[in-house]
Amino acid sequence: MGEVTIVAIGGNALVQENGRDSIQDQFEAVQETVGHIADMVQEGYQVVVTHGNGPQVGFGLRRSEIANEVAGMPAIPLVNCVADTQGGIGYLIQQALTNEFSKRGINKKVATVITQVEVNAEDPNFQNPTKPVGSFFTLEQSEKMKQEHPDWAFIEDSGRGYRRVVPSPKPINIVEKDAIKSLIENGFIVIAVGGGGIPVVKSANNTYEGIDAVIDKDFATSLLAEQIGAETLIITTGVSSVYVNFGKPNQRELDKTNVEEMKQFVAENHFPAGSMLPKIEASLNFLEEGGKRVIITNPESLKDAINEKAGTHIIN
Repeated sequence: MGEVTIVAIGGNALVQENGRDSIQDQFEAVQETVGHIADMVQEGYQVVVTHGNGPQVGFGLRRSEIANEVAGMPAIPLVNCVADTQGGIGYLIQQALTNEFSKRGINKKVATVITQVEVNAEDPNFQNPTKPVGSFFTLEQSEKMKQEHPDWAFIEDSGRGYRRVVPSPKPINIVEKDAIKSLIENGFIVIAVGGGGIPVVKSANNTYEGIDAVIDKDFATSLLAEQIGAETLIITTGVSSVYVNFGKPNQRELDKTNVEEMKQFVAENHFPAGSMLPKIEASLNFLEEGGKRVIITNPESLKDAINEKAGTHIIN
């Protein structure tokens, strides 16, 4: 079996342009991305794919809201929207990869694992939800929904209206990790922890219960990589490499770096909290728990990046 490598695809990679967000549009975007993943498989890597679902969860919540308002249908809890999008996006990637392997004559099977990810019920983020999800509302609409759902919280978002905010706790365990490892050992290309995984909490009697939250996809991917013993973690984003002093006259591309240097860059606030910082923090977590290397690049550079010709490479 080849080197186990996890590739994280952002949810926004499936929705590349405003107005091009239908399922067919997303499938076409997936087809382009899986071509780059197939390149890696052809070179002998045992690939595990994870993905984001931010836009898709927003779509699902809005559909639920409209169905509730117009037809009185039961609202779908956020945790179920995460599960629904995990299955739907997993299906798109699974089918696209299967078709790509068939075209190339690659003898590989693909399986999607609907993955629960355990979080701590006492995580401080449950008391201070910060992650905006779903649609924008007026102040009056948000106040009405808060009356109907007293446990919901809303924030004003960038002058565009009010959005519900939900907790984003840190992942502590991948519930289906053994199933994922078994599939890998049997040669499957596995799609797992979609959207950061379905957040669950564990009770005193060792049973799980879903909880309304969203888990950061990169932190969940890093934990999965650690728990299945992956050697390489690849996080894809919208740029080919990581930069320091980004957008300034003295901006510098990082090609090869190490944990200590990246920690210094984090301390110097080089990476925005809402975009690159979680990817860097997840990368450092993986390396400090025994990972071999992290690569951060865009999907189209995957083949070059795995051969050290593109991307930012972080090692211990």
